[in-house]
Amino acid sequence: MGRGDNLTILYPSGCKEVTEDVGPDELIRRLKTLAHTLQSMGQDDGAYQVSEYVPLAMHIADDFFLSYPSRDVQLLIACCIADVLRVYAPEAPYKDPGQVKTLFMFLIKQLGGLKDPKDPAFKRYFYLLENLAYVKSFNMCFELEDCQEIFCKLFKLMFNIVNDEHSGKVKSFMLDVLCPLINESDVVSNDLLDIILSNVLEPAKSQRKNAYHLAKELVVKCSDTLEPYIQAFFNHVLILGREEKTLTISQKVYDLIYELNHICPSVLLSVLPQLEFKLKSSDEEERYGSVSLLARMFSEKDSTLALNHRQLWTAFLGRFNDISIKIRTKCVQYSMHFLLNHPLLRKDITDTLKLRQHDSEESVRYEVVMAIVSTAKKDFSIVSDSEDLLNFVKERTLDKKFKIRKEAMCGLAMIYKKHLNSPDVPPATRHAVTWIKDKILHGYYMTSMDDRLLVERLLNTCLVPYQLPPEDRMKKLFYLYASIDDNATKAFIELQKHQLAVRKNVAELIELHRKPQDEERDREIAYRLGHLTKFLPDPLKVQEFLRKFSQNLNTDPQLLSLMETVVSHDVSCKDSVEAVTQILKKLGQPVMTNLYYNTIKMLLERVSSVMVDQTALEALVGLVEGALSADTSVLDSLNLTSDIATEKGLKLLFVLSFVYPAHFLHADILTRLIALLNVPDSTISPPVLSVLTYIGKYKPIGEPYPDLASVLIPICQRFAESGTPKQAKHAVRCLHTNCTSDSDEVFERILEKIKEQLTFDSVHFRTAVVSLGHIAFNMPDKFLIPIKNVVSRKVVKELLMRNQTSAHTPGPLPRDDVEEWIEEELLTEESSVKMEGIKMMARWLLGLKSDVISAQKTFRMLNAFILHKGDLLETGKMLKAEMAHLRLSAGAAMLKICEQKGVGDQFTSEQFYNLSLLMNDECPQVRERFAIKLHKGLARGIPHKCLPLDFMGFYALAGLEPDRQLKIAVRQYMMADISKRRDYIRSITMSGGSEKASSQLPHIMPDYMLVFAVPLLAHQPDFKDPTDVSQLTRIRSCLWYILEPLMTKNDVYCFGFYKALIEQMKNHKDAVKPEDEITNQKLWAVCDLAMGLILSKTTSFEMKEFPSDPRIPPMYFKKHEDPNFVNVKSYLPTELQVNAPKGSTKVLTGVTKKTTNTVMMVKSAVLNKQRPEDRVEDNVTTSSSIDLPVMKEVKDEDTMMDEDTSNLTNTRKRSRGGFNLEDELDNDDSTTLTSVLPTPTVPSASSTGPASKRGRIGGAIDAASNRISSYLQKETNGKT
Repeated sequence: MGRGDNLTILYPSGCKEVTEDVGPDELIRRLKTLAHTLQSMGQDDGAYQVSEYVPLAMHIADDFFLSYPSRDVQLLIACCIADVLRVYAPEAPYKDPGQVKTLFMFLIKQLGGLKDPKDPAFKRYFYLLENLAYVKSFNMCFELEDCQEIFCKLFKLMFNIVNDEHSGKVKSFMLDVLCPLINESDVVSNDLLDIILSNVLEPAKSQRKNAYHLAKELVVKCSDTLEPYIQAFFNHVLILGREEKTLTISQKVYDLIYELNHICPSVLLSVLPQLEFKLKSSDEEERYGSVSLLARMFSEKDSTLALNHRQLWTAFLGRFNDISIKIRTKCVQYSMHFLLNHPLLRKDITDTLKLRQHDSEESVRYEVVMAIVSTAKKDFSIVSDSEDLLNFVKERTLDKKFKIRKEAMCGLAMIYKKHLNSPDVPPATRHAVTWIKDKILHGYYMTSMDDRLLVERLLNTCLVPYQLPPEDRMKKLFYLYASIDDNATKAFIELQKHQLAVRKNVAELIELHRKPQDEERDREIAYRLGHLTKFLPDPLKVQEFLRKFSQNLNTDPQLLSLMETVVSHDVSCKDSVEAVTQILKKLGQPVMTNLYYNTIKMLLERVSSVMVDQTALEALVGLVEGALSADTSVLDSLNLTSDIATEKGLKLLFVLSFVYPAHFLHADILTRLIALLNVPDSTISPPVLSVLTYIGKYKPIGEPYPDLASVLIPICQRFAESGTPKQAKHAVRCLHTNCTSDSDEVFERILEKIKEQLTFDSVHFRTAVVSLGHIAFNMPDKFLIPIKNVVSRKVVKELLMRNQTSAHTPGPLPRDDVEEWIEEELLTEESSVKMEGIKMMARWLLGLKSDVISAQKTFRMLNAFILHKGDLLETGKMLKAEMAHLRLSAGAAMLKICEQKGVGDQFTSEQFYNLSLLMNDECPQVRERFAIKLHKGLARGIPHKCLPLDFMGFYALAGLEPDRQLKIAVRQYMMADISKRRDYIRSITMSGGSEKASSQLPHIMPDYMLVFAVPLLAHQPDFKDPTDVSQLTRIRSCLWYILEPLMTKNDVYCFGFYKALIEQMKNHKDAVKPEDEITNQKLWAVCDLAMGLILSKTTSFEMKEFPSDPRIPPMYFKKHEDPNFVNVKSYLPTELQVNAPKGSTKVLTGVTKKTTNTVMMVKSAVLNKQRPEDRVEDNVTTSSSIDLPVMKEVKDEDTMMDEDTSNLTNTRKRSRGGFNLEDELDNDDSTTLTSVLPTPTVPSASSTGPASKRGRIGGAIDAASNRISSYLQKETNGKT
């Protein structure tokens, strides 16, 4: 033991003095001995009682040792102090608060050495930690005022040094040090709370996981103590809204709640109810934060929060209807997690999604679709068990935004593809599969090109996956076609038609690139590229990329060869896919930013043939044969009945034969098809003959396979002579297309045979008439004289002009007991044959095209049928039902003939008025069927192959229709016809054409319906007294029936045009009875009614340019004898007169037409009308109305898909519009003064110019007459 200065310091036995003058190395050795000795002391040694070592304890705590430069010295001193605290516990020798704080700060600093377990001194650091933990040495700090500062530093150190290399024991001792400082403390400061809780939040949670786990364990172990402090903190922030900006956790309150709910939910029991106030806060950001938090907490797997806090759950559901878009979006985004993780909450979520799928904000609706589709991808059983969820997606397929429609369609297609063949499909899924395919195909009715491309893509990837082997692919196609509804069937056919049109255009473009380069060829390529843009979205954008592709075709022979492969008629699906893949590799990286790649990819998707080839057709024909023979294995694989499979299979072959005739042109396929003609069932052969007809149109079968033709011809000849009428019809067509060398001989034999059968003594009378009609239509020039003689003698004189059987004219019957209508199958044979005779005459005229005399005679006869109610001979002995069928057949035949330029231009205005009587026929079935025929005629092949615009006037008579359902249906027909004409006008004006396009508008524009409706209504049989208010009221309702869609749903509606049109009509007389005052007064009264409607119903009297001058058809209106006649008198009773609204007089001077601006005006109207994503495509082939027939049994001369509206070559008389940039149309010179002078409101008699012999639309208004008329009007009338 030392003496001297250190006499008062007593060292344990074996320990040397530790003084300031000892060297570092020696000091370390002595301290090690001292530390070892203190380490071996226990609390039961009694040393603490005698206070022998208190001076020593005070000595080693001297600042000299605490701040000694050597790290080892400081560590040994720390261990010694820790042992002193252990030995003397609970009464430590250090009493001075300042010294105690200094010592514990020193100990905390030394604990930092725990950071590196590989440190040679780590064991001593570990001992220090263990020692402090063992006796809870830091608890003595509770007595200090600055204890929270010490604790904060200790906690911060522990969280900073803990790492992966620490053993569980080290971490356990850390917790043993820290936990008592919380559990045994009287207070936990916010700073300490911030240090602990900030380590359970990001970024510590992901970047310092050991600190996170340490904090997590700390919270769990001290939850009871921490709960009131945590609650107080949240009360302070959530309720009082006071944030301590120095605290990290104040900025992350919701994240903290989320993490604490994971770590120890019990500490939040009193905090969570407070969130309800935040959900209802007026501050959007507060609501958003609380919604984001609760959405995460409620939706997590195994969370019971919603069940335990129902009031909070209800408040959260209310946020689905929040005024804020981003809050509603956030709620919907978490719907998938609710649906997946919480079966008990699905009903609540489904109910909220039902409202949100109709949300006004597109992003919310989009998230609804994404949530349901994502749920279906992860666990389809959830969606399949709920028809509501599927129906939400179904409704969104009609959303106004393409982005939403796309996700909905893709989601449904994925469901269909994934679960179609699943053996254990839930009932909801099985029901859904029946409508999913229909719904996807219905997307083709959308006007947007994006929708159509999407449907085409989904058809090839999901409905009929192109990757499948041919046999499986055809089974999918067969089942699809056999189970879709009629509208989906039309869409499927339209889809095939569009792809064929694109393929044809691309093939022509590729062919041009093979020609030697010259100026004409380059000009033609540029034109073709411009036309091709109409088959893709955003024509202006894709034009640049198509030009680039064309340049690549010029420079890359391999690319050109690959494109030739893709558009080849007989390319196999495999070769097509491989060629497309190689082409795409040449276009750059397949990324969204590569617009060139994406544009050409869209084009290739439209032109590539990946569904049908020869191998696939062989499999499909095999399936049809199996269905015919009722093969159970085939029917079971298709999941169809024999009759449906047979019918739909044959129709599918029919459709495909139009689109892919080259793939049918193989001996084995043709042999099997011809074999089907020998099946006894008479319903089988007509569709098979139709298939063979389309193959023959591509290439006559007799050319490559004369042996097969020699088998086919006798079968067709037999059908034409003695088959059913349907067999005869299709047999003649088939022979016409497939016979090569000896066709004349074959048809001569058929003609000779059927001449013998044109008598009621023959059982094949009706067949003979049908065959005769189709021969006359298909080959009018070859058998011109023989057929004309047969028509005159046999058909007209003996069949139509005579009643030969008693069943046809049974005699007078009690009219009240006789049915007005029976089905066609129940008619007498003579009536059926007469109906076929009427059809035969129509086909004969359509074949002749220009035989004016025959057409006039035929019109007179058909007119007599209608006038005499179907009883041509006025015997009074015919049944009402048969009369109804005959007059309907006569009316349908007149409509059919009128579609053809030439013969269709020969009827008179009286015949036109008589034909309109069928719109108000006494028999409702006649009215219904005639309206359907009218609609089909008006919608077919605008502008060349449709009925003239005159017949749009017939729709006005539907205003008198008593049957409400029929009236609504006819209105839909009218709306479709109006829409189709407007779409066509947009296409020709947007594609250029300027003056020539505008000159054709009067022949196409639906606004001219009014010109034809007015004389029709004036000649309506029930309209007899122009002063009778009830009669005039009925006429007014008819006018409004057609004016409403023209005025209220027309963005280019021009009040001035309609007013001028009506005034010009009123300045004319009736063309049929020009001298009959009553007739003229009726005509003028109808004009007054029309004027009253446009005055009272017009909402904007703004002066606009209109793309056409008002023109009056001279066929129905006759000019007044006085060239200066201005009809200003009102012919209506006082109660029906309408005064011009105030402010409308400024436009009552007529309309101004500036021809140079016509096209730009229409273009502007089109662009202003539609949003970019909803814009109707320019090309007429992409019009919104799909009117493709669905393999109707009776389909006369019009082929299914031969309407080429892009070939506008001929103009027609009487409202038959036509337009071609290349043709010089027979128009008046646009350089006359009429092109610069305004059209007068009330023109003179000469203003319409001389009419052509049969023209219905008057010529251009004469300039001089305009000037005179305008002057006279000003002088005599003043302001109108």
